[in-house]
Formats: sequence, structure tokens, C-alpha cells
Amino acid sequence: MTGTRSADDFRWGPILVPAYGPSALASVGAGALVPIVPLTATAEGAGIGVAALVVALAAVGQLCGDLPAGAIATRLGERRALILAGLVDAAAMVLAYLSTSLFVLGLAVFVSGLSGSVFNLARHSWMTVAVPLRFRARALSSLGGVTRIGAFLGPFAAAATVSVWNVHAVYLLAAATGIGATLIAAGVRDLDDTAGRSAAPQAVRSQASAQKVTIRSLVSSNRGVLRTLGVGVLLLCVARASRDSVLPLWAEAQQLDPATISIIFGIAAGLELLLVYPGGAAMDRFGRVAVGVPATAAIGLGLLLLPLTSSAVGIAVLACVMGMGNGLSSGLVLTLGSDAAPAVGRSQFLGIWRLFADVGRVGGPGLVALIAIFAPLAVGSLAVGAVSMVGSWWLAHFSPQLVQRRARRSTVHDPPTS
Repeated sequence: MTGTRSADDFRWGPILVPAYGPSALASVGAGALVPIVPLTATAEGAGIGVAALVVALAAVGQLCGDLPAGAIATRLGERRALILAGLVDAAAMVLAYLSTSLFVLGLAVFVSGLSGSVFNLARHSWMTVAVPLRFRARALSSLGGVTRIGAFLGPFAAAATVSVWNVHAVYLLAAATGIGATLIAAGVRDLDDTAGRSAAPQAVRSQASAQKVTIRSLVSSNRGVLRTLGVGVLLLCVARASRDSVLPLWAEAQQLDPATISIIFGIAAGLELLLVYPGGAAMDRFGRVAVGVPATAAIGLGLLLLPLTSSAVGIAVLACVMGMGNGLSSGLVLTLGSDAAPAVGRSQFLGIWRLFADVGRVGGPGLVALIAIFAPLAVGSLAVGAVSMVGSWWLAHFSPQLVQRRARRSTVHDPPTS
């Protein structure tokens, strides 16, 4: 497991802006684009299906970028990788602003997904080293909270931009946030990873010096973690992403009007944000399993019970239950990845880890859509609810021994937290 800073010398103040500033700005830009990309795609002649495909290209780009992102961060360092990702994303947004064809727009969206993968990986890797193990979960949960706040504010920023200029100007807004994130990242100092290297066993360091670390070698040496804890993270991400697709579709099927659905989502999102930091603090104090398992089960329970509801009140209650689960487990995927990451090849391992998570994020809505073609939506909700419950059991079964084994190889200053 990677080493981190000593908890005795750690102070939050010096890392607040470098740790959270780039993500806050980038998430505002990403949130602003959520309603804009499909609108501009249809304005350029796309049907609903093609517009949905253009939107999905961002997720495809992120999936394709997960493994290369680790290699880029390893070669360039986290700070330079953040700068590169911010500049590439800004250029992609300018290209989208200038585009007059669906091909160019789709290319820009895909490249934005690629750059987002590099950006998120570099930020994750940087914070793994910058924050001591004792504070890791609350730091990474807060990162998830900052991203959620940015995504919440983004559509309002887009609305203000459209009201003053036009729809395409939102792409320039996203480019500006990308440049802002780049400027903040440029002031971030690269961290000396001596602690991480010294925490690695001598045999591992000797092997790494004699042989270049590769994706294949990392998968081989960490296959136990990936096929157990990695699969658990994939299942958790299936649950989270499915919630976002099943809940609005079920509410609409019960003939709730858009305003009511928006209010339900707003209440659940507010509750989710309130629980982000307490969830991280609880993970640091009581362990990842003590929070992650019930939080995943809460999402699964909500999905399993959703087909039994037909009223706005019932749907709102279950939306809040799932929101609580999502809020409490904010940062869990990042934290487990940092816990499991080896000292040698940290960034490349985190790229593999994020690939597992992103497969879950893409696969969840895909599973719901596939089931909905052949069966009622209720069947899809029950299916992903069952997947969530399996994920909760999986994390409970495999997390303790694997995370503890990794934590014992951490710095002497910070005891295991799981």
C-alpha cells in the first residue's frame, strides 16, 4: 500500500485549494454540459437515439482513458497530468463550440471524457499521498462532495449563460472552468513519494528497479484484490448508476409531473450532501466496511422496494433512503482504491481500479435499459436491487482481510482503519 504523509504533521489548510479547487471548477463545467450536449446534438440534426449516443461518448471516453491515465500520471507526475488534462479538456470544449457537425461534436465529447479520466486519476493519486491514512476517507469523501456541489451548480451556470448569450456559449463556459482548474493545478507542488517507496517491501523495490512496472504485472500481482474487492466496487457502482436511471423513469411511469420529480430529486440530493462528510469521518473512525456495507444495502433496499410504490410520498421516501446510502458511501470507491494501491505502480493501479468502477457506472444503466426492452421497468429495478445486495455482501465478505493486509504495509504512523 502506498505511504502517505504523517498524521502528526498534517494540516488541512495548505491542501484545501490544491486538493479541491481544480475539482470544484471542473465539476461546474461538467455539470453545465449535462443538459446542453443533447440539446446541441439535436440542433445539429440528431434524433433522440443519436443524441443519447453523443452524450454516452463522454462515458466511453472515460472508460477508454482509465488505463492510459495511470501511465500518463506515472510518467508526467500528478501535477503535470492535471495541467495536461485541463488544457486538453478546454481545447475539446472550444472545438465543441466551433463544431457544425455531429461528428466533430461527438469527437469533442469523447476527448473530454478522455481528459476527465486523466484529471480524476491524477487527483486521486495526488490525494492518496498528500493525506495521511487516518484522514483519508473524509478527505476523499469531501472530494466527492465538492464534485456533487459543482455538478449541482453547473446547470444553473448554464442557464445564466444561455440567457445572456446562447446555448453554444456554455461550451466556452466549460472551457473557462477547465482553464481555471489548470491554473490552480499549476500551483500544486509535486509530492515527494519517498514515504510511499520506503513503505514498499525491499523485494518489491528491487524487482521494480530491475523490471518496468506494467499493467499486466500489476494485474498479476494484485489479482486477489481486483477479483474480490474490485468486483465489489464494480457492483457498488452498478447500484449507484442504476438508481439515477431507474428512479426518474419509475416516477414518470407513476404519472408524476416533472416539477414533482425534480423536487424529489432535490430533497434526496440535499440529504445526500449533508451526509458526505459524516460518512467519510465514520469510515476513518469505524472502518470502510462499517459504512460501505449498510450504505450499499440501503441503495439496494430502495431499488427492491421501488416497484411497490406509486405515490409521490412513497417514491420520495425511497429516494431519500438511496440518497442516504449514496451520501454515506461518497468517496468509498476512491478510499478503497487508495487503501489497496501498492507503493510501486500506484497511479497505474488506480487506473485499473477506476476502470472497474467505470465499467459499473456504464453497465448499471445499460443493464436497466436491456432488461426494460424485454420486461417491465419493475423487473429492472428488482434486478439491480438484487445486484446491490450482492455487492453489499461482497464488500462485507472480502473487504476486511484485504484492506487490513494492505494497511499493515502502510506507514508506521498510521494504524489500519478497516
